[in-house]
Amino acid sequence: MTSTQSSLSSRPATRPVNPCFSSGPCAKRPGWSVAALSNALMGRSHRSAEGRARLGDVIERSCAILGVPEGWRVGIVPASDTGAVEMALWSLLGPRPVDVLAFESFSTLWAQDIVSQLKLDNARVLKAEYGQLPDLSAVNWAHDVVLAWNGTTSGVCLPNAQAIPAKHDGLVICDATSAAFAMDLPWDRLDVVTWSWQKALGGEAAHGMLALSPRAVARLEQFEAPRPLPKIFRLTKKGALIEGIFKGDTINTPSMLCVEDALDSLKWAQSVGGLAGLKARSQANLAAVAAWEAKTEWASFLAEKPEERSSTAICLRIVAPWFLALEPAAQTKVVKQMTALLDKEGVAFDIASYRDAPPGLRIWGGATVEASDVQALLPWLDWAFAQVTPHA
Repeated sequence: MTSTQSSLSSRPATRPVNPCFSSGPCAKRPGWSVAALSNALMGRSHRSAEGRARLGDVIERSCAILGVPEGWRVGIVPASDTGAVEMALWSLLGPRPVDVLAFESFSTLWAQDIVSQLKLDNARVLKAEYGQLPDLSAVNWAHDVVLAWNGTTSGVCLPNAQAIPAKHDGLVICDATSAAFAMDLPWDRLDVVTWSWQKALGGEAAHGMLALSPRAVARLEQFEAPRPLPKIFRLTKKGALIEGIFKGDTINTPSMLCVEDALDSLKWAQSVGGLAGLKARSQANLAAVAAWEAKTEWASFLAEKPEERSSTAICLRIVAPWFLALEPAAQTKVVKQMTALLDKEGVAFDIASYRDAPPGLRIWGGATVEASDVQALLPWLDWAFAQVTPHA
C-alpha cells in the first residue's frame, strides 16, 4: 500500500453536519425541525377559506421567487413532477409533430410515454448518452418540444436558453423539477414548466406544480385531446380552462401538512435572497465538488462539458482502471459497498447513482445543502473508495 493509499484509509476528522444528500426527497432547509409544521391546518378542509388561502400562498410565493411572468397560470397538481408532466403531455400533445429530448432516465421515460402510450406517430426522439445533451441544433422548433432542463439522473443541464428561439411555433414543455429554485429558467422561451416540492427546496413528496403560458392555455382551450383523460389530468371543462386549479382549488385532496412545509421552505428561500441566493448556494456546492474532482484521480464528472454540469444533481463516474475493467454488475456491487460504508458511518445517505444510470455516485447540490457539508463529505468519498480498492 502506498503512503497516499494509507492516508486515504484513515477516517477523515470532520463529518457533515447533515448527511442527507439524496436527490429526492432532498435535504430539508438548514435549521428545519418539525416545529416548522406546528401551525399546519390539520383536520380542516383544503376547500375552507383558510385552506384555499394557504394553497394560494404557495402559488404566489413560488411565482414571486421564480419570476413567473404575468399572465401565466400556476397550479398545484397531483403526483409530484411526474403527474405535472403527464398532465401536460396527455392534455396538450397531438396537433403538431413532437420532438422529445432523451438524455437520461426521466426524459427517456417521457419519450417512451409519447411514443408507446400516447402512440403519436409524428414523434421524433433525439437521444444522447448519459453525460451528454442531444444535438440541440437538430430540434425543429415548429414542432412541440418536450425537454428536461436538468437531467436529474445524469447531471447534465442545458447551458443557457440560446438554443430555444424566442419565437417558436410549437409549445416548449419543460420538466424543470431539479432546475427550479436553483437555475435560471427562460420563461419567455418556455410554454409549460413543471416542478415538485420534494426537490430544490427540500419539501415533501406527492405534490407537483404546473405552470402554463398564455399560449399553452390557448392550446388547451382550442384543442380537444383525442383520448380519454382521467379526472386528475383534466384541466378544462366545456372548452374552458378550469381556473380554480390555478387559484388553490386542487383537483384532489392535498396534504395540508405538506402545504405548511412548502410554505416554510418558500419563506426560507425568500430569506436567503430569493432565486439569486438559492442559485449562489447551489453553485457553491458544485464549486466544492469541482475543486475536489480536479485533483482526484479515481472520480470524474459524468457530464462531459463543464458548461453543461448541473449544480443540483452532481453525478460522478468512477474512472479507476481496475473499476472500469469490471462488468457492470460488479461495478454496481462496488458502488453499493462504498455507499453502505458511508451510510454506516453516518456521513452520506442515498448517494448511489440512479438505477438506470451508469454505476457511480450522485450528490444533491441544491440550495438546502450547505457547502460546508459538501466539503466535509468529499474526503469521506476518498476514504470509502480506498476501502473498496483491491490491493496487491
